[in-house]
Amino acid sequence: MRTTAEVLVVGGGLAGSAAAIVLARSGREVVLVERSAEPENKVCGEFLSEEALKYLHALGVHAEALGAVPISAVRIAGAQGVSKRDLPFQAMSLTRKRLDQEMLCAAIRAGAEVVRGTSVERLEPGWRARLDNGEKINAAAVFLATGKHDLRGWPRPPGRQNDLVAFKMYWRLAEAQAAELQGHVELALYPGGYAGLQHVEGGAANLCCLIDRSELRRLGGSWEKLLEAMVTQCPHLRERLTGADALLARPLAVAPIPYGMVRQRSGGLWYVGDQAAVIPSFTGDGMSIALHTGVLGAMMYLSGEAAEDYQHRAHRDLWRQVGLASLISRGIVARPALLEAAVRFWPRTLQLAATGTRISPKTMLV
Repeated sequence: MRTTAEVLVVGGGLAGSAAAIVLARSGREVVLVERSAEPENKVCGEFLSEEALKYLHALGVHAEALGAVPISAVRIAGAQGVSKRDLPFQAMSLTRKRLDQEMLCAAIRAGAEVVRGTSVERLEPGWRARLDNGEKINAAAVFLATGKHDLRGWPRPPGRQNDLVAFKMYWRLAEAQAAELQGHVELALYPGGYAGLQHVEGGAANLCCLIDRSELRRLGGSWEKLLEAMVTQCPHLRERLTGADALLARPLAVAPIPYGMVRQRSGGLWYVGDQAAVIPSFTGDGMSIALHTGVLGAMMYLSGEAAEDYQHRAHRDLWRQVGLASLISRGIVARPALLEAAVRFWPRTLQLAATGTRISPKTMLV
């Protein structure tokens, strides 16, 4: 492993890999450090919007070739019943385990050096990085792409909605339920939170859910009790999971998550992905934001612009969408019946929300 590099990328998720691909393609010396030694599952809805698919294609990654599942409609399910609406774009679903691995392979093909199974323990201005294996890397620039996990000494500012805990579980649905879910993403509403359910490759279904921390405490902090509360409050979700087999020994979980955070200042670092902005999960645009910020940061670096300029541009590109999504998310958690009523009586509600929370075509880089 090199002890010096022009650019050090900390984190090998979508944003970090996207930045590494763009930089390495331009002949820059890039070292990417990823803490996981092997591909792993992550707490993520795994919804690829039209914008995300365009970025992936430009980076040489083709989701359909990796087994991604097409999604064309959404169902909203709560205590009052189920409403269905077509999505205003064609989407897909693919596990982060599969997608992240392919992105890292694309970074290697582009010429980046990828170091797996170790993490940056300390980062000092300059930029000097100390790894947990004792090695050091000196770099001219650092892209911080550690996702939902902060690097010690470099915390994110708080968001607008900081009190949610996220869980994720893969299921093998019963045959009839799997057939009903095909081509859809389903948003299940319940007091204190909401969940998304959709197919991923290999015939599995991803259930990614959020719950208010106080509500989770009331349930004793137990995944089993949370799951029972979810299906009790949302009969449609109970129906979907009837006869289903859990595919993980225990759910993945992460907290806290600063939903609504959009970073305005950089301090010299290039913050990308969830380190730049964190949009509530129901919008399905988190992966688009990761790819957009990774590509944007790399392109501005290559053009000689400063990290501070990039952070201002990323904030300008994203603050409206993240703000609107956060407002809707807080409303869903507090009063889920309001979203149910809005979708039922104003059919364009979902289309307007989907359009208003996506990356604007004017700011897309592909």
